[in-house]
Amino acid sequence: MSASELKGIAHDLRFDIVKMIGEAGSGHPGGSLSCADIMTALYFGGVLKHDPQNPKAADRDRFVLAKGHAAPALYAALAHAGYFPVEELITLRKLGSRLQGHPDSSLVPGVEVSTGSLGQGLSISCGLAAGLKINNDDHAVIALLGDGECQEGQVWEAAMFAAHNKLDNLIAIVDLNGLQIDGRTSDVCDLGDIRAKFEAFGWETSEVNGHDIEAVIGVLNDAKASRNGKPHAVIAHTIKGKGVSYMENQASWHGKAPNADELAQALEELA
Repeated sequence: MSASELKGIAHDLRFDIVKMIGEAGSGHPGGSLSCADIMTALYFGGVLKHDPQNPKAADRDRFVLAKGHAAPALYAALAHAGYFPVEELITLRKLGSRLQGHPDSSLVPGVEVSTGSLGQGLSISCGLAAGLKINNDDHAVIALLGDGECQEGQVWEAAMFAAHNKLDNLIAIVDLNGLQIDGRTSDVCDLGDIRAKFEAFGWETSEVNGHDIEAVIGVLNDAKASRNGKPHAVIAHTIKGKGVSYMENQASWHGKAPNADELAQALEELA
């Protein structure tokens, strides 16, 4: 797929993210928009081995959305990849919809595990990666974490476990947009040099512009190919609310929906 086609898909994901959250009247636009390019790289850039026609195929990589509140980004990617109709996206958070505020693996095809409690996703991913190792299965496990999520102690317990057990089939992507619900991560609980932290825990690390889709694809493919006994952390530098001018770099858009006028402006910008 060409670079322009990938950018077009990322654009479509952002449009649908904003539209479904606006229609629902609730949701998390900031962190969903910041990871749209990463989701594009995973599902449309050839990084993630997956099959929309057989979501539970044994011959697949596993993706875990540790930052489960960014479910709209995952739903948009799954719909455009063919796991369910794109028209269903508009049912986000509505009564009776399977597209809940956080992803539910028992309801939505393509959702590997239910997530939402921050800090647990990387631990689950470690379990999946360890299980694949035990079964001599060479497929990868990729987890997407928020930077605010990395303030959770369980993340670092999982990081220690992964290095100790040489889970080189595990990749953790950190969506480093610098903001969380209460403000800047540096003000709430400073992460410091997060790349150095992962390295101190025994991980291989890379950094990338999380909005450069081709660069993200390259880094992730390199991480998948590197089987040197170490898990791999990819620090993706992103902008919260990317693509909507009034949402960009604004912590206030972590977890609220645009009103009718704001939605119209956002959709016009993304049209």
